[in-house]
Amino acid sequence: MRYLPIILAFAFTIYTLADCARTPQELIRNLPKWAWVLIILLIGTIGAVAWYVAGRPKRPRNGGGYKKGKIIPPDDNPDFLRNL
Repeated sequence: MRYLPIILAFAFTIYTLADCARTPQELIRNLPKWAWVLIILLIGTIGAVAWYVAGRPKRPRNGGGYKKGKIIPPDDNPDFLRNL
């Protein structure tokens, strides 16, 4: 039971490293991707927390932000409605 926090911190660091590696370079904030990977690897859990606070891309808050290639019905498409 006393090893549980160490295991959880290690798992969190590995998950964060994978999340950083899969994130496209143009969406990452504040530093280049290679710098975030180094920070996560060298600093560990504190670097992982820093990634979530300062490096991870922000998600749209209002549910907006249509993805490229996603099919949007005409009544939900702002460009279509603007041209009416």
